[in-house]
This record gives sequence, structure tokens and C-alpha cells, in this order.
Amino acid sequence: MSNQRFLSLDVFRGMTICLMIIVNTPGDGAVTFAPFLHAHWNGFTPTDLVFPSFLFAVGNAMSFVLPKWEKLTNTTVIFKILKRTALIFLLGYLMYWFPFTKSINDTRILGVLQRIALCYGIGSIIVHYMHERVVMVLSAILLLLYWYLSLHFGMPGQELTMTGNAGILFDKWFMGDSHMYHGEGIAFDPEGWLSTLPAIVNVLIGFRVGKFIQEKGKTYEGLTHLLMWGAGFIFLGFMWNYQFPINKKLWSSSFVMLTVGLDMVIIGTIIYRIELQRQLQFSGFFEIFGKNPLVIYLFSELLAMTLNMIDIGDKSLFEWIYEHGFSHFAPYWASLAFALSFMLVCWLLGYILNKYKIYIRV
Repeated sequence: MSNQRFLSLDVFRGMTICLMIIVNTPGDGAVTFAPFLHAHWNGFTPTDLVFPSFLFAVGNAMSFVLPKWEKLTNTTVIFKILKRTALIFLLGYLMYWFPFTKSINDTRILGVLQRIALCYGIGSIIVHYMHERVVMVLSAILLLLYWYLSLHFGMPGQELTMTGNAGILFDKWFMGDSHMYHGEGIAFDPEGWLSTLPAIVNVLIGFRVGKFIQEKGKTYEGLTHLLMWGAGFIFLGFMWNYQFPINKKLWSSSFVMLTVGLDMVIIGTIIYRIELQRQLQFSGFFEIFGKNPLVIYLFSELLAMTLNMIDIGDKSLFEWIYEHGFSHFAPYWASLAFALSFMLVCWLLGYILNKYKIYIRV
């Protein structure tokens, strides 16, 4: 395994973390530029690509680790997978419980890190124990199964609505309203149990692309195939959209097709610039994020929560910094400037960790 390949992966992963922080922490969400907002329901914005891209990068990374696992016993491999899955899931759960003042009975169970954990854990076991062709067949089965469940187990006539989809019905039955996300004004979890099934496919296809990159990623022929496959997946996503709309909050099967296709095109472009053209402008900046992605993401969430908990007069410290530090900009630009500044603070943590060669693998 070459360091260059790791550089391309780090840059791709770093770009996703960078954008995750920017879209999660605008100074004022009411005046956020449209591309930095998620689609309200059906549809797609650039922001909707960020989370599935990180899952795709998780699959890429797994393709580099798998050869090491093949030298270990099954017991050791399973222990490593379960340990990392449990750790990431627990960190996500504790982050939502922080600062541990509310009842555990009202704490959200699922979330971004929890979905990463589940997709990593299930995806790792699949790719370790199954042949690559079986993995791809299973990916198709998961997407078709989720499509079937969505159309046949939601509320009649409301199968693809926020209040009547099969996922919300299962989550309410399995967890109860108090353990779900309420940011939509109702108990609805965009990282619910049922929609984790198609999200696993983002990891599985990311794994297959990672293997392909290792084999042919430094050739023009290999990149041509990668870009063509990407275009094909994008086309399938838009065709499937007519029957199963592209929807990030439902994580619809058409959404998976579209996002993995776009990720193939993006990572192919990154590899072309870095590996073939040796155009390294800005690669170092994103590489900082990519070397400690989960730690920097966790820091960004905890920092935002802490700033919102500290009061200065009748405002939180988060609001006070925004109003006193960015009010001289026009509203939309002020919100963006705050988000970029917050992201740079998080980047500084990554820079310090990288300077001292500290790489925390959560």
C-alpha cells in the first residue's frame, strides 16, 4: 500500500469532515445559503452528499485493512470489529446525552456516529467473510429489500411521507418517541434503524471502489472505468427516483445510487489531480481533517454544544460570538463566515495533532 493512495483517501475524507462541520454550525440557520441546507424532503442538495460520502470513505479505508485481517484469527477479527463498533456507537450516544443533566430515558439513541458505527460493523463482517461478488449481490438485495419494506410497511397512502414511512413506525415501536430525534418538530429519526440497511451499501460499494483503486487507481484506464461506473450509478439513481424518490432523510435506495455515483466521480477526480497530475494545492489542508476525522468531528459537536450552554446575559456564548464578531457582514455572509471560522478552529486541533504525529483511531 502506497502513501499516495492514503493521501487521496485522506483528502477525500477530509473534505467530507470539513463540509460536515460547515453545514452543522452556521451562525444563523435562518440565513444559510441554500446549498448548505439539506433538502426538506424529496430532492437533493450538495449538503446531502456529505454524510454518505463519509460512509463511502469508511468502505475505502476497510479495503486497505482487510489484507491485515486475513492474517488474524476469526476471533481476533470479530473482537476488533465489535470493539470499534461499540466504541463509536457509545461516543455518539454520550455526545447526545452530554452534559448528562437530562434523564437517560429522554436521550436520543441513534445519530450520525451511531450510524457510522453500525454501517462499519455490519459492513466489516460482510466484506471479511463474503466473496466480493457476493458482497455486490447482497448490496443490491439490501437496496431492493428496503424499497419493498418502504412501499409495503408504511401507513397506507403515506408510505413515503415523514409521518407515515415504515422507518418512523418501526422506530416508535422499537425505541419510543423519547429516544428519537425531534429536530423536525416531531419524533422522526433520519438515522433510524430501518434506513441503516441501505446506508450499509454506501460502505460496501466504497469498499469495492477502494479495492479497485488499489488495483488500477493510478492508470488512466482505471480512472476512466471509475468515472464511467460513477456516471452509470448517477443515471440509475435518477431513474429509480421516479419510483422511489431521492430522499436523504429516508436514505432511499435511489439516494444511495446517486451518492455512490457522485462519490466515484469525486474520488476519481481527486486521484487524477493528486496521483497523476501531482496537483497538490489544498491537499494538505484537507489531509489534516482526514487523518483524525472522527476525533475532529466529535470535537466540533462538543464545542458547539458547550458554546450554546454557556450564557452571557440573555444569550448563549455561541450567539454572542456570532453577533459581536460577524455582525458587520450581510446576514447570509455573516452566517457563512461564522461557519468557516468555526471549521478553522476545528482544523487547528487537527493541525496540532498532526504536528505531533498524534493519530487517534476511534
